Amino acid sequence: MRLTRIIPQRGINDDNKGKKHALHQLISAAETEYVELMDDDVQSAPDNPPLEGDLILMPIRMEGGKSLLERLQIAEYAAIQELTMMTAKQGRGVLCSGAHLIVKRERWLESWEDLHPELPSGDDMFLLESFKRRGLDIRVADEERYTAVIQAVPTWRAFWRQRMRWAGKSGQLKDPDMRRVGLMVLIANMMQLICPLVILVKFPIEYRLIKKRDPKVSLGIGIVLEIVYPLYMLVCLVGGFFRRGHW
Repeated sequence: MRLTRIIPQRGINDDNKGKKHALHQLISAAETEYVELMDDDVQSAPDNPPLEGDLILMPIRMEGGKSLLERLQIAEYAAIQELTMMTAKQGRGVLCSGAHLIVKRERWLESWEDLHPELPSGDDMFLLESFKRRGLDIRVADEERYTAVIQAVPTWRAFWRQRMRWAGKSGQLKDPDMRRVGLMVLIANMMQLICPLVILVKFPIEYRLIKKRDPKVSLGIGIVLEIVYPLYMLVCLVGGFFRRGHW
């Protein structure tokens, strides 16, 4: 067997030192060439692609109930996933989700110091950044049969904690592609706050990303997300700066 599935769990694998410590413990103990990293809230066990390359980005789909919060998350995550896969296919990956990916065990261990063990989150993005800097082979398995399913968080409190945790690591990323795209997104959304008519340019581009990844997202949800996203993004960036969060 060439693949070990690793699902780190808080309080079980981490010795109360966080997710990165748990991953290091589990990956170090693995005896296979590749490891499959998966969060414990993934709802399915999809097929695995042919094991080629140093890092394989796996597609993820978010599902949830009918609440506005969950529907907005699904739309946002569809855009994130489309941007993840699109940029990775171009060799300029800017996003990576540790909820489901496959990586060569030795390559992950070589990147350990690049993952910022002192920070509680961001193992996935720092891993992608390290692999790009070192010129390693990054591939994409963008097919439905390889797609994992995760659930939208059900409460506003959990939502804000999650998003601020994500935002808290952004200032540590040095990759030029990540910084360029992040700056473009920030500028576009701040311009929308200053001049709401910017939405007429932004919305067609961003809604196209959403629909390409998840055709079920309605036009109404896309519009609501487009309207509230600049303010939401600003709150997350400010909150993430002061609160790095915990696993």
